[in-house]
Amino acid sequence: MIVLDTCAIIWDALEPKKLSRVAKTAIKSANQNDGIWFCEISLWEIAMLMSKKRLVPGTSYAQFIQLVLNSNQYHLVGLNTEIAELSANLPSQINADPADRIIAATAIIKKSPLVTADKNLKFADAVTTIW
Repeated sequence: MIVLDTCAIIWDALEPKKLSRVAKTAIKSANQNDGIWFCEISLWEIAMLMSKKRLVPGTSYAQFIQLVLNSNQYHLVGLNTEIAELSANLPSQINADPADRIIAATAIIKKSPLVTADKNLKFADAVTTIW
């Protein structure tokens, strides 16, 4: 399994050309195998992007999320005590954005690589990334 960062979820749904070849291959492989972790914090990030009009998918938030969730073999994963504690204690290499820290911690706890274009996450030693 892999974990998708919010940007990868959005690009996979709306602008797959923005995904790297390696990311596309990882998503395809995960779909054919055990699936993809979708962090519930990404639901909030997408809602915030839509409320600020930085993401305009041409449908309602609820419809967009349903289409996204149906597009891949996603498995929702929420915040738990283990992920919360790790996210709070990750090294400073991982930026201060709480959502990024939760997503990175989820990938570490789930022992799954994180598909992301985020430079801070890609170069952090604490998390294995794909891009």
